[in-house]
Amino acid sequence: MPTEVIMPMLGMAQETGKVLRWLKAEGEAVAKGEPLIEVETDKVTVEIEAPADGTLAAISAGEGVEVPVGQAIAFVLAPGESAPEPAAVAAAPVAAAANGTASTLPSDTVSQGTAVLPRRALASPKARRLAAERGVPIEEIRGSGPYGAVVAADVEAFDVTPPLRGLTPLEVSSVWKTMAGRMQASWRDVPHFYLQRDCDATRLGSWRHATRRRPGHERVTHTDLLVKLCAAALLEHPRVNASWRDGEIVGSDSVDVGVAVATDDALIVPVIHGADRLGLAELSARRAELVGRARERKLRPEDVAGGTFTISNLGMFGVDAFQAIVNAPQAAILAVGRILDRVVAVDGAPVVRPTLTLTLSFDHRVVDGAAGARFLDTLASLVEEPAGLVS
Repeated sequence: MPTEVIMPMLGMAQETGKVLRWLKAEGEAVAKGEPLIEVETDKVTVEIEAPADGTLAAISAGEGVEVPVGQAIAFVLAPGESAPEPAAVAAAPVAAAANGTASTLPSDTVSQGTAVLPRRALASPKARRLAAERGVPIEEIRGSGPYGAVVAADVEAFDVTPPLRGLTPLEVSSVWKTMAGRMQASWRDVPHFYLQRDCDATRLGSWRHATRRRPGHERVTHTDLLVKLCAAALLEHPRVNASWRDGEIVGSDSVDVGVAVATDDALIVPVIHGADRLGLAELSARRAELVGRARERKLRPEDVAGGTFTISNLGMFGVDAFQAIVNAPQAAILAVGRILDRVVAVDGAPVVRPTLTLTLSFDHRVVDGAAGARFLDTLASLVEEPAGLVS
């Protein structure tokens, strides 16, 4: 039988995947394991391999098309095989109950034995739930799935306000839409509170300068030092390294620090797993690798999964301080501004010191004010005297 090329599930909450580029043309020979197609999910862009040896045939999803998880988008034919008729493919509904995707039948029909009966607008369960929560009739939303199926991203992008004259909607990627939806959900659902502290960055700068003169440490950045220091502080304060999941506080045995990276598509947070166990040179190399692959859209699903804490650094853009939105289900995020010379009092006399402003945002369901203050005090102390931790 012909082998189906299936839109894969690459994340727990993934409903659809977008076809970015076919790496093989229809009618071209392919080998099992050979890169076949580039797919964009809500987090990453990945290459999908050919599932079998044979000839690529019956491509049903062109570039730029968003397809429900589990749907066949092409076939690989062995010698002597032929692709199924399009009608036969359309009549076989995708197994959608487990992953929330829509049927492959047209939105106005449903198969019942040999008969075709009218049915309601085609939409995934998640899309229907979101539409009901927002009070939007699902029939008014233009679906981007096969046969016009409405998926969750369509509901999130649906604008209930009338269009304004003279304004042109900007085209955004599915990654940006997903990021926007998650930030909106976090801002709506997470009870944020903030703690801020100015730190003397003299020792931090000295450590970075001395470290960069050591072989293998030439590319160490302030962000690398902060990842190292945050990992050490999280070990002392495991509650900040926990998360809020399904109404419960869940701890973590691993310190996995995410670093926010601005790309052309959206803000992405690749994760440095086991940051507390990495030496500074190894940590710096890992951070540089992840940032590079994020900007080249080459991150793997595991590169963005499992973070327990996030750092967002806008100091390189001249920002002094800011408040970040918690990256749910994590309990906290650190916002870092630039290091700036300020006049401060030392032993009653005014002196100039390089100063770094740290702003922590917390989920109050996981961390209370006192616990957050203790974590900030530990982190600030490490920034002002990092000796013994940067290695």
